[in-house]
Amino acid sequence: MATVVLFHHVQGLTPGVLEFASRLRAGGHTVETPDLFGGALPATIEEGLALTRQIGDEQLEARANEAAGTGSVFAGISYGVMAAQRLAQTRPGARGALLYEACLPISGEWAIGPWPAGVPVQVHGMEQDPFFGLEGDLEAAQELASTVPGAALFVYPGDQHLFTDSSKPSYDKAATELAVQRSLAFLDRLN
Repeated sequence: MATVVLFHHVQGLTPGVLEFASRLRAGGHTVETPDLFGGALPATIEEGLALTRQIGDEQLEARANEAAGTGSVFAGISYGVMAAQRLAQTRPGARGALLYEACLPISGEWAIGPWPAGVPVQVHGMEQDPFFGLEGDLEAAQELASTVPGAALFVYPGDQHLFTDSSKPSYDKAATELAVQRSLAFLDRLN
């Protein structure tokens, strides 16, 4: 059984994020869902980005660090990938990462640094998602998958962002089902 810390996207800890976490729990894993926004549920991505600027990067990073607790697998949906990937790459004892709908570069100017040896990772995103497939995240995920042992990239057909959140109009049930199955197989291999 893995202990997963799942960080929410920029519209907060929505019912859809909680449902996604419950699906991972149903596989026998512990899944924590910290609320980095203190209960706020921005109605749009733009409002969510404004909230992140209001809270500030330092405060959000501190909240994520505190929420990491005893987690060993760090997961994030879209905006939450920033915290999940940073923790997976820098926190001693990290055992894996699940990155949904975003991926940060592992080389170049915006990179956190190299990916740590022995830490497997999965990246899931839609090929025409305007934030994942069309803004550079897909290329970052392709680099990760091609250079890091234990890395896997799963690209789904479609153009929806936040496709894993059942409370959003962009939800894609079939793609989410496949992402959950692949995630559970990943987590089961960590045992």
